[in-house]
Amino acid sequence: MSASSDVGYHAQRKARWHYGEAAFWLIVLACGFVFPTRYLIMTDILRLALFAMSLDLILGYAGIVSLGHAAFFGVGAYAAGLLALHGIINEPVLALVVAGLVAMVLGFATSFLVIRGVDLTRLMVTLGIALLLEALAERFSNITGGTDGLQGIEMQPIFSEIPFDMFGKTGFFYSLAVLFLLFLFARRVVHSPFGLSLRAIKNNPLRAAAIGIPVNRRLIAIYTLAAFYAGIAGALFTQTTAIASLDVFSFERSADLMLVLVIGGTGYLYGGLIGAVLFRMLQELFSTITPQYWQFWIGLVLVVIVLVGRQRLHRWMLYVPNLVIRQIAGRKAVVAVPESDA
Repeated sequence: MSASSDVGYHAQRKARWHYGEAAFWLIVLACGFVFPTRYLIMTDILRLALFAMSLDLILGYAGIVSLGHAAFFGVGAYAAGLLALHGIINEPVLALVVAGLVAMVLGFATSFLVIRGVDLTRLMVTLGIALLLEALAERFSNITGGTDGLQGIEMQPIFSEIPFDMFGKTGFFYSLAVLFLLFLFARRVVHSPFGLSLRAIKNNPLRAAAIGIPVNRRLIAIYTLAAFYAGIAGALFTQTTAIASLDVFSFERSADLMLVLVIGGTGYLYGGLIGAVLFRMLQELFSTITPQYWQFWIGLVLVVIVLVGRQRLHRWMLYVPNLVIRQIAGRKAVVAVPESDA
């Protein structure tokens, strides 16, 4: 078997769906029926998962670090809010796409600044963009509502048939459908030749350029796509909460996103999804036990992850599920385990 065909074979094998993946999405869907009183927090987890997946596209696959990813989240949130508030686009799904496109345009415009630097420079540039947008949103309070945010947002029924309810049931299944569709597209992207070229750029950009990969164009493309995903997450936030305030641009939102990926791992799309679930569950648990010191306990969890190692923790957690599935299927189950991002 030639080297090129061997690479293609392994890429196709890695792109196949596994038992663990199907089980993951079935469990998420089942949560909507098993926990009918927890729709609001589950919807929040779905939004955070999509937001984290958008950062993982650039951090885990292209090696672009960002502390200002909330800029695109905020632009998407305000775009969706203004479209609904002024009746420009009443259909939520169409407004969702338009808000994502607005964030994508911003991502494309700022990508030329981001790709020029290295890690520390990129951190400062991305953080500066988010702070600048937050300042502009506060400055033009006649449009954004300033510190009070947008008031009186009313969302129309989805496809003019499915209204949003006060319990959050519609918002949950709506967010889940959006997350799953965008996950399918992202999965297709990262397992394509384009995604493989991103991994090559992350590992060694000079070598990637030497073999003919257009490094800058690849980085601009994935950064623009990640901005679109973050904008969609922001629009979902506004549509499911009827709120858009300056908080959507805050540094804390970007910092929480980094914590989610530290917990879940980078370089595989499920890292953001699993990290979002664990982060919100830990946050709710610790804030219930010690409301004033919940950040200390989350910090302790992060220290444990660093000292023990994420791969070892994943193997421990997956030992029992793998054992059960092997007994049922009669053969070894394949469960996705993240690659080391050391």
